[in-house]
Amino acid sequence: MNNNQTFSLEQKEYLAGFFAGAGQRGFTPFLGKLADGRYTGDASSDEADVKAVYGTPFEDLCKEEKIKFEKNGLDCYEDIRKAAEEDKLPEGADMFRFKFFGLFNVSPAQESLMLRCRIAGGVMQAHQLEGLAEMAEDWAGGYSHITTRANFQLREIQPRNAINILEKLVDLGLTSRGSGADNLRNITGSPTAGIDPVEIFDVQPLAKAMHHLILNTREFYGLPRKFNISFDGGGSISVCADTNDIAFYAVRVGEGQAVEPGVYFRVQLAGITGHKQFAKDCGILIKPEQCLPVAAAMIRVFVENGDRTNRGKSRLKYLIDKWGDQKFVEETEKKLDFEFVKMDLKDCEIRQPIRRHGHLGVHSQAQEGLNYIGVRIPVGKMLPDQMKAIAGVARRFGTGEIRLTVWQNLLIPHVRTEDVDTVIEEIAEIGFGCDADPIRGGLVACTGSFGCKYASADTKSNAVELGEYLSDEVKMDLPLNIHLTGCPHSCAQHYVGDIGLQAVKVKVGGESVPGYNVVIGGGVDNEQAIAKEIFKAVPFSDVKPLLSGVLGRYLSDRREGESFVAFNGRHSAEALKTLYAAETAVAG
Repeated sequence: MNNNQTFSLEQKEYLAGFFAGAGQRGFTPFLGKLADGRYTGDASSDEADVKAVYGTPFEDLCKEEKIKFEKNGLDCYEDIRKAAEEDKLPEGADMFRFKFFGLFNVSPAQESLMLRCRIAGGVMQAHQLEGLAEMAEDWAGGYSHITTRANFQLREIQPRNAINILEKLVDLGLTSRGSGADNLRNITGSPTAGIDPVEIFDVQPLAKAMHHLILNTREFYGLPRKFNISFDGGGSISVCADTNDIAFYAVRVGEGQAVEPGVYFRVQLAGITGHKQFAKDCGILIKPEQCLPVAAAMIRVFVENGDRTNRGKSRLKYLIDKWGDQKFVEETEKKLDFEFVKMDLKDCEIRQPIRRHGHLGVHSQAQEGLNYIGVRIPVGKMLPDQMKAIAGVARRFGTGEIRLTVWQNLLIPHVRTEDVDTVIEEIAEIGFGCDADPIRGGLVACTGSFGCKYASADTKSNAVELGEYLSDEVKMDLPLNIHLTGCPHSCAQHYVGDIGLQAVKVKVGGESVPGYNVVIGGGVDNEQAIAKEIFKAVPFSDVKPLLSGVLGRYLSDRREGESFVAFNGRHSAEALKTLYAAETAVAG
């Protein structure tokens, strides 16, 4: 074989097995990959010329990419077991690799691990919720958090319990594989999929199929950066699909168009609201059965072409900024065995407007005589006894199914109309409400400084305190969403809240205290808007009266029936600063 000859598929498979075995014996001869994807075994070559990841030379890779190059995060299970045996938190490169199994070293905020699960479309069964409750009780901190990706997190896990947690997850029919690091995160879908009277398409089978495709496709791990996918079936509850890297959303096409009448999907690309950008429609129309092949092709284009040198520029947004969305679509199409249909969005029938706070309260299902009940879980926190009790209610009065939402709450579906009052009473006894309170019903908060080293404030406790204060001070008659996030990472998506608070440290009397930058006027879906920054570095003690004044001004100055997002949307940021200036004096 000459130096320029490529290996056959059979030879590549042999070499992969050979080097895997050699690596276990501590012998790791050089095997490189050329920029065009060909393997090379030329030991005489300059290693820097051939040692690369999708054409990026090794020396140009960022730290995390070098860690992945040296050892795939999926291959660290034995390291997790060893750390558990030694009761030792991961250090160095292991801190990154353990995230491939959903395990995060969150010290110094908590000298322990956090576990993030995967729950496809947010749909789970009673026995799974009970199992998570037992894990929280026996091996974690005695509580759990529902996340903004319709998922669960457990915290305060000692390293010795990490393997117990991972094995119990599998026993429950759950997993945490790929829920952290540079991987495809939990797949979200419309929480009322299959039961919503107004939905266009039941997307839960798509979310579940995407979940399993990811779990069983090794190349979908170790992306240039994390990646979010959502399926929106056009139901009454928002899944915030337009905040994702890829959003598939159902539409109808009527008579007289270039395709047969029926249900199709549009595709939105590159949502990343922490960078003030929603996903944008890319102009294509696909059939429901084409969603997964398109998703897989788009992921592969990102894997092969995303920036692996600069973590700040490695999300899908930046590849599309560089290429334009049409080149990205063209590169995707090259990987498929069908061509895209190009159609203007105006030629499609889109969803009805979302129902604000429709994730709370009692709602009739498409199935006659059945209802889903939205349960308000303050900032997503549940205790083990509450988790077990909710599971019991779902089993006795429904089918045992529980659905999580991106609003950090849950639904109990399939409740007979004659049982609704009893269910609401039992939920109240558990410690939760079902009412769509206009303020408390829209509170969203990240973990905050309680459990995250990046956060500058205890966002969850601040959110609860703020909600109670505003509910007492202001009589809102329309639903409001208030998002509190602890740092610029914007895990709570503060830019899409009616009111968004990003935690910062503020100097008061020479001391550093928790405070917030305040953005106003955000929304998603049919109310899509990026909130405008109006106030900076406000101590939390002043945030409460400040926002009370802001809401009071809105109520006094709005047009009849005008929503908060619409009211603020017709004013510039400078005009809002002037409008709300008096409230700053009140807060101070």
